[in-house]
Amino acid sequence: MRTTEPEPFHVEVPQAELDDLHRRIDATRWPADFGNEDWSYGVEKSWLRDVVHHWRHEFDWRAQESSINAFPQYRVEIDGVPIHFLHVKATRPGAKVLLLSHGWPWTFWDWKDVIGPLTDPARYGGDPADAFDVVVPSLPGSGFSTPLATTGLGARRIAELWHALMTDALGYERYGAAGGDWGSIITGEIGHGFGDSLHGVWLTLPYVPGVDLRVLTAEDFGPDEQWMWERMAEAKPLIQSHRTVHQVEPQTLAYALADSPVGTAAWVLGRRRDWGDHDGDVFKLFDLDFLCTTAMIYWINGSIATSTRIYHEHFRGGVPPEPRHTRTRAIDAPTGFGVFPKELLLLPRRLAERVTDLRRWTVLPRGGHFAPAEQPESVVHELREFFRPLT
Repeated sequence: MRTTEPEPFHVEVPQAELDDLHRRIDATRWPADFGNEDWSYGVEKSWLRDVVHHWRHEFDWRAQESSINAFPQYRVEIDGVPIHFLHVKATRPGAKVLLLSHGWPWTFWDWKDVIGPLTDPARYGGDPADAFDVVVPSLPGSGFSTPLATTGLGARRIAELWHALMTDALGYERYGAAGGDWGSIITGEIGHGFGDSLHGVWLTLPYVPGVDLRVLTAEDFGPDEQWMWERMAEAKPLIQSHRTVHQVEPQTLAYALADSPVGTAAWVLGRRRDWGDHDGDVFKLFDLDFLCTTAMIYWINGSIATSTRIYHEHFRGGVPPEPRHTRTRAIDAPTGFGVFPKELLLLPRRLAERVTDLRRWTVLPRGGHFAPAEQPESVVHELREFFRPLT
């Protein structure tokens, strides 16, 4: 692959873009929203107005920008695809390196609270021997991995780009990989295609190439796993709309979202409420500044428009790509699963044992679809425990 030298990067959003954001929010034409107190029609208006009011009048982007810029960031081009990434070195030499991949509507910033404990464990009460070098890229077309002008970037192709980032651009011979949502799908593809270069892979969304979770039945789950089947049935209505539109006609939606920050906030942040593990008050799980930062990262550069294309690219013809090989064990690299109770898709353990080199399987007491942002301490613990014995 053609790989440029990584160049240091800082987030510096021009003031004119922030002024334009405020102008667009002020000019929002709000639709009527009657009979929707239970969110049965989608994102409820008064909830969204409260979020947008904070975004417009109280949110300090410059403070968030400063927090982001406190981490070393870089940009690189691989086969013409711009990739933004954080690269934080461990406090001790010779540490394992860990690639952390986000999903949609995640951003690289979902991993912010695990980076310190992973790179400098002693500072957080951990064992210095557990330190990692950490690399957190932004998905192509998302956030600062823009502008995107390349088609065909499904999860398998992104896995190839990530492998080139780690081995060619950064020079690591071996690395570990972990991810959630699309980051899990990409990580599964890395484990499927580049196992010889990996310490292991750790997934929250249980994606294994060649395994179709849609055909599972209640009988596929063990007696102590029936809650998984019930959870997937509960979650199904929450994931149908965006998957269908993103897969079939993402560009049609892009015109509306790229033009309206309120539309972007509704489309992105409603998922935080629907997919997180909370008692009905999502603001106890994610504070408003974090939610507004998430919306900002999708709004800046118009990346909300290109971020959704991964669904169309990966599910060409309505199906994911065929596995690279037909061996029963699709992932030969050591594999770990963090099983969070409010995840959207789940996998029976006995199937995971058959199709991966399963080394760690932990059912966590709390956590939803955005595990590192919801339960960072649990994620840090699981990553340390999983990767510690691996070579």
